[in-house]
Amino acid sequence: MRRSFSACIWVTLGVLMLYGHELTAGDFKVEPGFTLIFNGKNLEGWREAKGKKESLEGQTEAYKGRFRVMDGKLVYDPTVKGDLYIETVKEFGKDVHIKFDFNPGPKCNNDFFLRGTKFDIIPGNKENKNVKEGEWHTMEIIVTGDKIEHKINGETARISKAGAKATPLMFRAEFGAIQIKNIRAKE
Repeated sequence: MRRSFSACIWVTLGVLMLYGHELTAGDFKVEPGFTLIFNGKNLEGWREAKGKKESLEGQTEAYKGRFRVMDGKLVYDPTVKGDLYIETVKEFGKDVHIKFDFNPGPKCNNDFFLRGTKFDIIPGNKENKNVKEGEWHTMEIIVTGDKIEHKINGETARISKAGAKATPLMFRAEFGAIQIKNIRAKE
């Protein structure tokens, strides 16, 4: 009996060592067909969106810390003033499904843009009626043909016409704090 119990413990420890990373609570797994477009470590694949469109390759912040990579998240620091933008280097011109998780902080009024559309993240407004400050939510942007659908936590917030021209995914730091993570796309 003791030998059997001991063997069970060693097998369990072996499995945890082998697959421990996958078994850790809170780890995010990218859904089949999706690829990360934000690695959570730096701003590789992103650039400043206005002016010279400077590459942010290898950097962990943009605009003197207005956008900052911290603990796997893109964090907007509201103490750094400015209405500023970053965008993916990659452009999306065909059907695409983009997902990310966001946590709006105090006085959040920040936007994102894709294919000629703008979506405001303002907790409690008409399109964000179930979004609560300080809680994580999932945003989906689904472009099919000339239609773009914005979903929050699986519920459609808005459907509108998408522009035909390919554009990057752009994030705007306008007012207040927000954290964004797990930014991924499926084309």
